[in-house]
Amino acid sequence: MRLLLGPGQQNDMAQAHALIEGLSPKAVIADKGYGADPLHDAILDAGAEPVIPPRRHRRRPHAYDRHLYTERNRIERFFAKLKQFRRVATRYDKLLANFRGFVLLAAIAISLA
Repeated sequence: MRLLLGPGQQNDMAQAHALIEGLSPKAVIADKGYGADPLHDAILDAGAEPVIPPRRHRRRPHAYDRHLYTERNRIERFFAKLKQFRRVATRYDKLLANFRGFVLLAAIAISLA
């Protein structure tokens, strides 16, 4: 698992390439917002299967494993649990290092439960 934090106003897609860089996953599961061709190609170059449903307006939609995409629900539930930690949800910490540390601590607590 890899966690990258950025400014709140930054689009999540900006960190997507950095998340897969240097990893060799079997599959990358993401929602429709991550269906851009450059990211799709980067996932294929990493030797992974992109499991990203295409948007309706795509002229040439990419195929994806619908059964594997249902596993994305587990990721969404993880983030819902993470947001139950008040300190994470409201971001009391001013320093990124302190916030990141508490997010990692909360993630470990969730994983052990």
